[in-house]
Amino acid sequence: MKILYIDVDSLRPDHLGVYGYHRNTSPNIDSLAERGVRFTNYYASDAPCAPSRTALFSSRYGIHNGVVNHGGTEGDMRRIGTNRPFNHHHTPYQAWVDKLRFKGLHTAMISPFPGRHAAWHVTEGFLEVHDTGKHAGETAGDVAKEAVRWIKEKGSEKENWFLYLNFWDPHTPYRTPAEYGNPFKDDPAPKWLTEEIIAKHRESYGPMGARDLVQVKQWPGLPDEIASREDFKKWIDGYDTAIRHVDDHVGKLLNALEEQGILNETIIIISADHGENQGELNVYGDHQTADHITSRIPCIVAGPGIKQGHVDDDFHYQIDFGPTFTELVGGKVSERWDGVSFLPALTNGESAGREYIVVSQQAWACQRAVRFDNWMLIRTYHDGLKEFPELMLFDIEIDPHETTNLVDERPDIVGKGLRLLDQWVAEQLKSSEYPSDPMWNVIHEGGPFHTRGDYALDGYLNKLRKENRHAAAERLERRYRPEKFNN
Repeated sequence: MKILYIDVDSLRPDHLGVYGYHRNTSPNIDSLAERGVRFTNYYASDAPCAPSRTALFSSRYGIHNGVVNHGGTEGDMRRIGTNRPFNHHHTPYQAWVDKLRFKGLHTAMISPFPGRHAAWHVTEGFLEVHDTGKHAGETAGDVAKEAVRWIKEKGSEKENWFLYLNFWDPHTPYRTPAEYGNPFKDDPAPKWLTEEIIAKHRESYGPMGARDLVQVKQWPGLPDEIASREDFKKWIDGYDTAIRHVDDHVGKLLNALEEQGILNETIIIISADHGENQGELNVYGDHQTADHITSRIPCIVAGPGIKQGHVDDDFHYQIDFGPTFTELVGGKVSERWDGVSFLPALTNGESAGREYIVVSQQAWACQRAVRFDNWMLIRTYHDGLKEFPELMLFDIEIDPHETTNLVDERPDIVGKGLRLLDQWVAEQLKSSEYPSDPMWNVIHEGGPFHTRGDYALDGYLNKLRKENRHAAAERLERRYRPEKFNN
């Protein structure tokens, strides 16, 4: 069995043609979906990057494995403790990649991610790890060159293999080479973001908000702020061009497999570590929330033994991938994994989903959200210097861009969502070897990692005042220091 897993950083599914996008960003990915299974409600259990990939490779929620932040105590995996044996393949925590290895698959990774995040635990079970050397500054060309080399050298030589690789281009700063041009210069931007919404965003505050975009600009023509629909088009052109650039190189990988005569023998997966807010909740080009947009990711699986042309609408997590492919190669699912196999959906198109899912974020804000039916209820415990209320409720089917908070209109749904959240947390803590919830450790350490440095409170307040955003600064300070205004 040959398996190629393509992980595209920051790739949100609704910017792919096969998920309904109006721009032609993904012809090669779309063609894969036509001959495989496409999942429409596939979510990262924990966001952003390090929590998501740790959860993926451990098949465990962040509340169990401990990696929920990008630094501090909760940036590392929790120890097994006194029961740790000589090696992991004798533990109930054995990584699923290691299971593939023990089933005879040659396992290889092409990615700078372990070094970029000091997340070496994700390499468990990999016989080869190739760092492309640019600390996630790679373009698709850098990654594809290494992957094509590997496919030509070992793709047909090894009878059974699993190759995992990262493309980074849709992660800011957008790095598509200038000579690639802008394939979307004549295509309108998504219509949902109106001038009225932009004006409200500009009156608000928050890292990577309309007036606080990432300042490193690699791709030409990107705006410094989002002040109009025209600015938004320039910004979204950068993101979509990055996706199309990746898609071109997905095509190169498919060609390499075909040249080696193994394309029809290879199962190919397209997925992501998290999505990317592009204006939703006043976050542009980043992944700072536990909402529908940051947490929902694409999942497309195509190849031998996979049902062709099937669309699965059930709820799944990325942590379910490991158990699924462990079963596919004839392995046994580890007892301490949180993931649940959806193999029947892949091979027979049968329902194998969950009743509801809970997603978490603690690196840019501290939030948990529950997705059930058509609803997404988000609870904010630490806002990460963003103007979020404690509770937000969205009808994802009619309002996927989360423009209208329905908390006051639907208290019945809020009540159900809070009950599900409480039920989920209680279940996870009951089954955990640790008595504490790592989210509260993050909050007690000073909050999300990315609001402890450049975006620490005093520094950000000074920035707002320097830019004459005094009303926004006062609202932010009132939220964090109400005692100053009560005298």
